[in-house]
Amino acid sequence: MNNCPFCPPYGFRAIQESESSLALYDSYPVSPGHALIVPRRHVPSWFDLLEPEQIDLLKLANLVKGHLDLERHPIAYNLGINDGPQAGQSIPHVHLHLIPRYAGDQVDPRGGIRLIFPEKARYWEDGK
Repeated sequence: MNNCPFCPPYGFRAIQESESSLALYDSYPVSPGHALIVPRRHVPSWFDLLEPEQIDLLKLANLVKGHLDLERHPIAYNLGINDGPQAGQSIPHVHLHLIPRYAGDQVDPRGGIRLIFPEKARYWEDGK
């Protein structure tokens, strides 16, 4: 697809590759080592991928995690896919964010991805 940063010709160097996916560092990382796992085939949505492609993407995420464990030594990870513009997807080529987390990178990391809706994120404070 024209002008897709995840389609050939690639403007980045892959940090890991598999049969149908590749991984790269995010150009706008939210933490050191923030990586993207991308299918080689241009597909806008996770739900449009073939099952073998979904499996391959997740397998590659495991390999990249191992690489980051050795290189960066994070203590946790967030994984996420923004699927569709309303979910925050800004590039219409599905990609999995693998975000390393480090001690002290947030004062209170509880809530994780729930923080996309801040008013609903801190459910443990509702007293229920």
